[in-house]
Amino acid sequence: MREHRNVTDVTDSYWLETAPGPRHPALTDDLDVDVAVVGGGIAGLSTAHELTRAGLRVAVLEAARIAAGVTGFTTAKLTAQHTLVYDRLRRTRGPEGARLYARSQSEAIVHAAALVDGLGIDCEWEERDAYTYVRDGARVDEVRAEAQGAREAGLSATFTTDTGLPFPVAGAVRVAGQAQFHPVKYLRALTEDLLARGGQVYERTRVVGLQEGGRPCRLTTEGGATVTAGDVVIATHYPVFDRALLFARLSPRRELVVAGPLGDGPDPEGMYITPEENTRSVRTAPYGPDGQRLLVVTGEHFTPGTGDARAGFDGLAAWAEEHFPGVRLQYAWATQDNDSTDTVPLVGPFHPAARHTYVATGFGGWGLSGGIMAGLLLTALITGRDCAWRDLYDPRRLKSVVREAPSLLKAQAEVARHFVGDRLRHAAPVEDLAPGDGAVVRAGGDRLAVHRDADGALHAVSARCTHLGCLVAFNRAERAWECPCHGSRFAVDGTVLQGPAVRPLEQRDI
Repeated sequence: MREHRNVTDVTDSYWLETAPGPRHPALTDDLDVDVAVVGGGIAGLSTAHELTRAGLRVAVLEAARIAAGVTGFTTAKLTAQHTLVYDRLRRTRGPEGARLYARSQSEAIVHAAALVDGLGIDCEWEERDAYTYVRDGARVDEVRAEAQGAREAGLSATFTTDTGLPFPVAGAVRVAGQAQFHPVKYLRALTEDLLARGGQVYERTRVVGLQEGGRPCRLTTEGGATVTAGDVVIATHYPVFDRALLFARLSPRRELVVAGPLGDGPDPEGMYITPEENTRSVRTAPYGPDGQRLLVVTGEHFTPGTGDARAGFDGLAAWAEEHFPGVRLQYAWATQDNDSTDTVPLVGPFHPAARHTYVATGFGGWGLSGGIMAGLLLTALITGRDCAWRDLYDPRRLKSVVREAPSLLKAQAEVARHFVGDRLRHAAPVEDLAPGDGAVVRAGGDRLAVHRDADGALHAVSARCTHLGCLVAFNRAERAWECPCHGSRFAVDGTVLQGPAVRPLEQRDI
């Protein structure tokens, strides 16, 4: 295992480091399949796996490596208890909407457990209780209402003040019978079974074009290959095509993670989250052959391109070391989530005119149960079977969009503020850049994103995000350019790290 290190040195995720897998080829020739799935995370792979089990010819097209996007950087909690969601759902979607949400998420967990058992997947599956807690007594009524809402929705939810945390809480919702696992090991096994059933997986195959309207649909890749498919599923976390205008209904947020061996301290033996303190999420996982546990702590969320990630890592590490004194933090990574403006994920037909294109997005930090649920729902839609919760998640829903208009308008006002305000911001002088740092500078009438490497050399790319033209900002901890409008991320050389952008930042001279 890794030696102790400064936690602010960003690492690969523990899940990716401990589950290396085989590489899959890039797509170089044209391809004809029944269904093309764009995106190799848990939503995409779960969908592809279900479709191959249904007997369809399926290809997964992943821009980088499977499981190495958002899924590979999760905290890996598989639960239907999603912080404080059920009290809100029963008010905004009615009791039946809350029940369908709980049922769909719970059935996703049951389905994953059946796959783990049936395929013999060694993914450190553990059953755990899930808790949402608060320490502020003024929020206890909020938690009591959530416990009641979750219980009415069908979950085994109770209000409690008794947890395994090393500090007292004012109140908590406890939901029994949830799960946690190693997400990358799970997806590696799912991919093996998909391939054994005749499915195809292509890595380093970025999709840049979609032609739809009739059947078949056609996808074009960055490398020039064309994929012809009867149906297309867009499971890229944030949709890489804008024709559905879903970017107006999604808000990206980045969240930090620190992890390390728990040491001699007691295991909290549960999965915990609080909306307080800019979010704190805690759980442990098996670590090493001698029964040790790995403490995983998440929090300090911020809009990409706006937060001080290094200070956030420091704050998260300090919190972990204060409450779990024996922990030896060795890992630090970040993940990215998209929140829908009306709380519920968007899974179903891509847009009102879509007949053979589908999307899965907006999981709001709960992409594991949500991604597995999406696989089941999309397979039902594509194969013509009914699904009780199809309307709940349908991206074409209008009533909830109208009801949540204030959230939508607030999100778009923030985008507009960055689009205009960031252009008025004073540009940093190039000579002030320290090695390893980066900043947006003015060059004539243009703005350049300039990075100074460890040897002092300068590297410049256009500062305009290739998605919709917002200016990027530098994340010093992760050394990446980030767009605060819709969450696209780029390496210091302009290479796309995360969509919705599909084209790199243009190289510039300085």
